Amino acid sequence: MDALLDVDRLVKLQADCVERWHSEAVGNAEAAPPWSLILENHGRNFELWHEEDQARDKRASDAVIAQVKRNIDRTNQQRNDAIERIDEYLLSELAARGVRTPEDAPLNSETAGNIVDRLSILALKVYHMREETLRRDVDEAHRTKCRGRLAVLETQRTDLARSLAVLLEELSAGVKGVKVYRQMKMYNDPALNPVLYGRGKDGRGD
Repeated sequence: MDALLDVDRLVKLQADCVERWHSEAVGNAEAAPPWSLILENHGRNFELWHEEDQARDKRASDAVIAQVKRNIDRTNQQRNDAIERIDEYLLSELAARGVRTPEDAPLNSETAGNIVDRLSILALKVYHMREETLRRDVDEAHRTKCRGRLAVLETQRTDLARSLAVLLEELSAGVKGVKVYRQMKMYNDPALNPVLYGRGKDGRGD
């Protein structure tokens, strides 16, 4: 049986997109899941990384920071939605393959979608830490420190990719279960955030 997800391809795709998106607009060339969903998540992480950089710009006006915060909230919601859709796809694929997981099978607390998300963030960290090792406006001590950090990040990515591959194998074999854990984020929901539905800090309306 084919693997649920080609993890080697995943890691390479994330790294290649980080490289490409630094010279062209973020895009999604994949038409079908799971890869379209994976790149949706990855694109949102790419945007979040650079929005977070702007949020820390001490020269930015309050109006700019407020807009950046709103951008971060919106993009983070999209990122989490994509994680859930990755997990939904994988669960539907398992069902289509006829995998039946016993009710007493161990339940993995972290979903495959969450691991894909963590690998996406590691791809960004690796890219930007590598940039630090190549800077010419800093001393060699800085570059040396960053080379050490880069090696750690690359090891973390290798280990996490291996963990994802093992989880996917266990899910395919039906020896481990997983659920789609809904984020249930309240701050973006006008029906759940008191500020958005008109209540004051004391919990009372006008």
